[in-house]
Amino acid sequence: MTASLDAVERTALLTAALRAAETKRPDRLYEDPYAAALAGDIGPELLAEVRAATFPPGRERTLPSTPDYNAIRTRFFDDYLQQAAADPETTQIVLAPAGMDSRAYRLDWPGRVRWFEVDRPAVLAYKQERLGDVEPRADHRKVAVDLTSPSWEDDLQAAGYDPSVPSTWLLEGLLYYIPERDTHRILERVAAISAPGSRIAADIVNAAALALPHMHGLLDVFERWGCPWLFGTDEPEALFNGHGFTVQATQPGEEGADFGRWPDPVPPREERDVRRVFFVHGRRH
Repeated sequence: MTASLDAVERTALLTAALRAAETKRPDRLYEDPYAAALAGDIGPELLAEVRAATFPPGRERTLPSTPDYNAIRTRFFDDYLQQAAADPETTQIVLAPAGMDSRAYRLDWPGRVRWFEVDRPAVLAYKQERLGDVEPRADHRKVAVDLTSPSWEDDLQAAGYDPSVPSTWLLEGLLYYIPERDTHRILERVAAISAPGSRIAADIVNAAALALPHMHGLLDVFERWGCPWLFGTDEPEALFNGHGFTVQATQPGEEGADFGRWPDPVPPREERDVRRVFFVHGRRH
């Protein structure tokens, strides 16, 4: 089944392997009992490559710590989605793409929430195969469609999504893998079917993260896998604002996005030529 996953989709197995490794830690930031099954045999192999690049034996680490970053990102968006779901007006949450995410299965959700997972048929089929008879803890709707499809919005609405009421969107592990024009197009399309007051969250890197020499050790791994990082921005607030969303951009290590785990200094926003990751979160105007 994994043979039918493309290069970018296989990175979802890396994310699952990272979540499985985090779950084993005594100081874990969350627990994902399904991550190991979702990672399969390939996920740990991908993780081993990333670890070798990030923590080279006998040399000081110069790359961001992928395990710590992923742990913080997962916990940050766990908390964000749960806070959104606690709002009585929240009735629909959309993960696009869904990848190997298991939040619908490992966290509790109010009965009023419809949980939509959008991804290619091959991804959702692999995921179902790995999860077996595990039941989601939400009103779970699978939308088996490619986000490059000209009509995925129709498929989403056919699954019960209502564009006239506020929604919550999570675009996790997506935007740096697609060209800038596609990033704009995705945000444009999400905005078009998001009622005012809708929430959005995403992660994105800055432009320097794609160009700094010391980043090549990690970037080369993704390039070799066939899924290079293609887009970054130093002004994520402006990017999302241009598509109708008022957002904040929080860096790992800053207040609310640390959890005692970010190992590196957090450079001030005005400092140039440093790598950054942003957790973007906000609402539709």
